[in-house]
Amino acid sequence: MPLFLNDEQTMLRDTAKDFVAEHAPVSHMRSLRDADDQTGFSRDLWKQFAEMGFTGMLIGEDQGGLGLGHVEAGVVLEAIGRNLSPSPFLSTAVAAVSALKGSAQAERWFPGIIAGDTVAALAIDEGAKHRHSIGMKAERSGNGFKLTGAKQFVTHGHVADLLIVAARTAGAAEDDEGVTLFAVPKDAANLSARAERLTDASLAARIEFDGVEVDADAVIGEVDAGRDPLGRLLRAGRTGAAAEMLGVGGGAMDMTLGYLKERKQFGTVIGSYQALQHRAAHLYAEMEVARAAVLKAQQLLDAGDDRADAAVSVAKAMTGIATTLAVQEGVQMHGGIGMTDEYDIGFYMKRGRVLAEMFGDANFHADQIARAAGY
Repeated sequence: MPLFLNDEQTMLRDTAKDFVAEHAPVSHMRSLRDADDQTGFSRDLWKQFAEMGFTGMLIGEDQGGLGLGHVEAGVVLEAIGRNLSPSPFLSTAVAAVSALKGSAQAERWFPGIIAGDTVAALAIDEGAKHRHSIGMKAERSGNGFKLTGAKQFVTHGHVADLLIVAARTAGAAEDDEGVTLFAVPKDAANLSARAERLTDASLAARIEFDGVEVDADAVIGEVDAGRDPLGRLLRAGRTGAAAEMLGVGGGAMDMTLGYLKERKQFGTVIGSYQALQHRAAHLYAEMEVARAAVLKAQQLLDAGDDRADAAVSVAKAMTGIATTLAVQEGVQMHGGIGMTDEYDIGFYMKRGRVLAEMFGDANFHADQIARAAGY
């Protein structure tokens, strides 16, 4: 598979780049933060995403979507990252859709996602560092299940219409088997969410399930076999987060290079200093290697290749490292003003930090690769 976009994907990239830059630039994020917006994104913008066809990108044409793949979703996510645009695109149109594909729940939720009326959140993590432990209980109750436990770091969880919930129907918290995935509507009784502001000004919720009753139809896939749809969700989410990080790192890099070409010190443009040129060249090389890793992971996912898991971990780890370098170099090369709220470069550092942790950081994925290789 060639590591470049085809003509159609390139056209989509240009369309997404222009659309997001016009409708959701960094100033859009800044205005939501300054207004102390309690939703975390613009629902009007989400409807515009739907009008562009973005929300149904991974949904098959037979179900009203565009029938495209992770490569195409990635170009939209890169545009979102470059502009730091608050959006439920990753959690809803990428991760949740991937989990719901092929399930009975797809028919219920896909129309709302396609129309931009539905937002989904991922109630997966229970502890720090995206560990695999799933201890939240799902006990048989009547013709369905009763969910008891808590989830944290649920992006958009306080306003989502749909929660994708991983719970334990058998075994111990660390077991691979015995996990079941559920589609839980927002109006379920005994469900509460408390939103908290993250370092990048986005909102994530801590969600309590105090005996939330769901019927058997809420199960995504099979009981005790939730690792399959959960695996689809995580592969899609990790690759999508990596693509968004490419946008964050690329946006920070471009901003920094522009500054190096304009800023003068002692009458000389600082970009003429060889030491800064070497650092900029190193950063460019790291970002390009990460870009290749992300595209490879996207292509393998779209092809249903068995090597996708390893490629996804490589992509998530490498973009985390490269984007961290991009934002750190950006702040440092901007000097003192890089630490001020007036300049946007600091926002890139904060968003890069959140995305690096989301769905597992570089150390998590290095460990995943090592374990898969038998170490």
